[in-house]
Amino acid sequence: MLGARILRSTVLLVTLTGSLALAACSDVDDAMFGPGGSSDASAFPTDQGDQADQAGAPAAAPQAPMGQAAMPGTLPAPAGGGASYGGGLTTPITPVSIEPGSDTGTAVGHQVAQLRGQVAGLNDQISSNAQQLSSLLDTAAQSSTAYHDSKSRIMSKLQMGTTRGNPELVGEWNTAQAALDQLTGNINALNALGTAITNESSQAHFALNTIMATFNVSGAVDEDHRQLSVLEDETNQTIILVDRLLKEVSDNIQRQTAYVANERANLTTLADSIKNGELYGGDSGLPMGPSNGPISGTFGTPIAGTPLVVVKFDRPDVQYQQILYTALAQALQSRPSASFEVVAATPTRGTAAAVQLSQTQANRHAQQVMRSMTDMGVPSTRLAVASATDPSISNPEVRVYIR
Repeated sequence: MLGARILRSTVLLVTLTGSLALAACSDVDDAMFGPGGSSDASAFPTDQGDQADQAGAPAAAPQAPMGQAAMPGTLPAPAGGGASYGGGLTTPITPVSIEPGSDTGTAVGHQVAQLRGQVAGLNDQISSNAQQLSSLLDTAAQSSTAYHDSKSRIMSKLQMGTTRGNPELVGEWNTAQAALDQLTGNINALNALGTAITNESSQAHFALNTIMATFNVSGAVDEDHRQLSVLEDETNQTIILVDRLLKEVSDNIQRQTAYVANERANLTTLADSIKNGELYGGDSGLPMGPSNGPISGTFGTPIAGTPLVVVKFDRPDVQYQQILYTALAQALQSRPSASFEVVAATPTRGTAAAVQLSQTQANRHAQQVMRSMTDMGVPSTRLAVASATDPSISNPEVRVYIR
C-alpha cells in the first residue's frame, strides 16, 4: 500500500510545457489618420534594408557588479553573489538563491530534489530573460536617440528655410525612418520575450502547486518537510520575480507601440514638409511657425453647411498648406473617422466664356488641394470632389467640408 501511494504521488511530477500567448501589439504604423491612413513609409527611396529584423538580435547587456546592494523592495542578492539585472528596468531583477538541500534517502526526498531542480532552472531562465529585456531597452534607447537627432536636424533646417526636396533632408528622413523601423523590430522582440515569460510564470505556479501537494505524500521524514518549506518560500519569491518581469515587458510594449505610432504620423508630416521646403506642423499637429508665403483662407468650427477651409485663389502661388494642415489636424482630433468633400466654387459674373474659364481654374485648384491633402496623409477613400457656383464671389475658391 505504501508503494502504491508513493507511485500515485509521482504523477504530480509532470513537466509543464504549455504556453500562454501574450497579446501582441500590431499595426504600429496606424497614425494620425487611423486605419487605412498613409504612413508614407515609402515617401523617399531608401537602401537601408530591413532594419526591423536586425533589432530582434539584442546586444549583451552589462551586468551589475558582484555584491552590489539591492534597491529597496528587491529580493536580497544570493549568497554566491548572483548578478542583478537593472539596465532600463523599473526595478532590478535579482535571481533567487536556491538552497542545495540534502538527500534523505526517501522517495519524497527524491521528489523534492526534482522540484528543486525545476525551480532553479526557472531562475536561470528569469536571469536570461531579464538580461535580454535590459538589452532590448538599451537598443530602443539608442534607436530613439538616433531618430530624434535626425528629426531635430530636419525641423531645424525647415524652420530656417530651405529648398524643395532638399536631398540632405531626404537622407536625414531616411535615417529617421530606419530608426523607427528598428524600434518596430524591438517591439516584436519584446512580444516574443513576453510570451516566453508568460510560459515561465505558468511553470512557476505549477511547481508551487506540486510542492503543496507533496506535503501530503506519505513516507516523508521531518527533513523532507523542512526542505519543502524552504523550497515553497523560494518558489513564491520566484513567482514574484517572473510576474514583475512580465509587467516590465508589457508596460514597455504599450509605451513603445504608442510612441512609434505617434512618430510615424510626425514622419508623414515631415515628408510633405521636405517636399515643399517648409515646416507644416509639429508633434502636436499644430503649426510650428508661419509659412514662407502669405496664407490665403479661413477656417472655423466644422458644422453642417460651414466650410472647414476656404482657399481663395485671387493671386498666383497661394500658400494655403499651413492653414489646411492645421484645420485637418484639429478636425481629425475630434472626429478621427471623418471624411472630406472638396468643392470647386466658381463665380458667375462676366461672359459665358469667362465663367467657363473660371470653372476650369476652380476644378484645377480643387485637384491641387486634394493632392495636398493626400500628401498630408488623408486617405483618398475619404475624399470626394464637387463643383458649385456662387454669384457673391469674384475669384475661384476651393472649399473643404467635413462630412
